[in-house]
Amino acid sequence: MNKVMNLLISNLALLTVACGGPKQESCDSQFIDSVAEALANDGRINLDNFQWTREPKDFSINGDTVEIITAPHTDLWQRTYYHFRNDNAPVLQMRTKEKFFSFTVKTDFSQSHQRFDQCGIVMYLDSENWLKGSVEFENEDFQHLGSVVTNNGYSDWATTAIPADVKTMWYRFSRRADDYCIECSNDGSTFSQMRICHMHAGADEISFGIYACSPEDSSFKAVFSDMRITECMWKAHDGQQPDEE
Repeated sequence: MNKVMNLLISNLALLTVACGGPKQESCDSQFIDSVAEALANDGRINLDNFQWTREPKDFSINGDTVEIITAPHTDLWQRTYYHFRNDNAPVLQMRTKEKFFSFTVKTDFSQSHQRFDQCGIVMYLDSENWLKGSVEFENEDFQHLGSVVTNNGYSDWATTAIPADVKTMWYRFSRRADDYCIECSNDGSTFSQMRICHMHAGADEISFGIYACSPEDSSFKAVFSDMRITECMWKAHDGQQPDEE
């Protein structure tokens, strides 16, 4: 662990007192870095350090488990192909300036049953710069395991079809500076790469966490658990060396 992180962790208690808690707006420029706190605490996440972007009407937080009841016609998408802009899904996130780490969460979407119902991981910076990974229900035969990356107001969508009876999925979100990796797992142990991407607005402080939504006229309960922060599990590339710039 580097000296900067050690210094940050050693001052966590002092910062909490000075700011009146990690969410105090008056100390916004000197917030407690929740990733550093988790790394110093065996990966355990303090959900008090999470903040809502568009708090849902119906949700609960019990211990380390978050349940969200989605509202109809909620979604995240920007422009591409569909030519609409949807930016109203509830997002629960923590903030960090740490450049190298991984975040893992288990999702349970047993109650999703309508087209495009979804829940998963997210890094939401603003309405035009974000990424997400999730399973989106399609029909009784299959659903889409996929990821969306939105840079400068345009979304893409990369997917693969999986059986409709899959109702739990683990995700791992990893950061290496301003590059990011999304992985998935059926068991929480063996992860497979879904996506590597670059975020133009993701070089400094970011916010990341979980989201759930129902783009059409439906609603379901999304359950998030087993959230952990670890050292970056997306290791540095060991092949071709970087180009000189």
